Amino acid sequence: MNPETILTVDVQNSRLWDKLTNLIRRQPLFMAVLPSLLIAFVMAWIDRITTWEVSLFVFYALPILIAVWWAGSIAGYVLALICGILWWLSNYETHPYETTLGYLWATVSRVVFFAMAAYAATAVRNRQEADKARIQTLEERRQLEADLVAVSEHEQQRIGQDLHDGICQQLAAIGLAARSLANDLRAFDSSFTQDAELIESSIQQTVTEARGLARGIFPVHVDRHGLAVALTDLAQSISRLTGVKINIEELSDVQIYSPEVSMHLYRIIQEAIGNAVRHGGAQHVNVKLESNSQAIILTVSDDGRGFPAEPRMNIGMGMRTMRYRAQMIGASLSVSDSNPGGATLRCSMPIHIS
Repeated sequence: MNPETILTVDVQNSRLWDKLTNLIRRQPLFMAVLPSLLIAFVMAWIDRITTWEVSLFVFYALPILIAVWWAGSIAGYVLALICGILWWLSNYETHPYETTLGYLWATVSRVVFFAMAAYAATAVRNRQEADKARIQTLEERRQLEADLVAVSEHEQQRIGQDLHDGICQQLAAIGLAARSLANDLRAFDSSFTQDAELIESSIQQTVTEARGLARGIFPVHVDRHGLAVALTDLAQSISRLTGVKINIEELSDVQIYSPEVSMHLYRIIQEAIGNAVRHGGAQHVNVKLESNSQAIILTVSDDGRGFPAEPRMNIGMGMRTMRYRAQMIGASLSVSDSNPGGATLRCSMPIHIS
């Protein structure tokens, strides 16, 4: 049996035990304690048959552990007392003690042992419940983070689509109206023709920038074949708006089959370039995406100011978003200062995820 099969069987057994435990815990208290009581009486009967020669008092801990696990700590302590009484009755006729006081003291020591078993079982149960609550909280937090990223992505797509289909189209229509006005003025040899042409040129430039901004917000074709094109458009748009030179290295050798992975990589690169331009004061940013037999490696380096000498206590939202996007695609992300200046972001993703 291979390790994966063993792990699957263990997980299935664990789930069955959890289902049984939850089912019994939902029952009334007496029904939850009843199996432990039956086991305790069976142990007492066996203990009476085997007489004092064969001591079975250690095995009384079993029904106590089950009582704690299924019915709670109080039920465990009560059953510890009951097991002590049963042990007394089972061995009363065959015990080797010369006095009743000695036998009573032996019984008290057994009850203390049973109580310690109940205490230990209670501690283990509380720890397991705390771990399950912590895991559930982490799962809910992870789901919430995923929902926030999905909502953010949806809103970016909506804004980009509205910008492209709404404002860009209206500006294009205004540009056509300005061109028609310029043609009419030119027919009448008006001195205002140049002003109309200037208005048309300004509107067309605004349309070009708005469409570039819309593509940056909502890159429609970020998939296996479109990531390189989307990154090239992003670089051209940022360079045109900020004057920063963005270099996108050849990406033809990198094969990414998942549109979701492509979108997350695009957003990580977009945020990294934005940080370099806004916070690092960079004039040159280099984006490199390469692959080998084991991983796809993304590197974004710049010639800006790098990171402050004293690290900030709070990481920015952009950095947290990049780290979370990297986790979403099973990648590791690190950021460091470059030599002689600037910063370098490195994101490594296993090749099988792409």
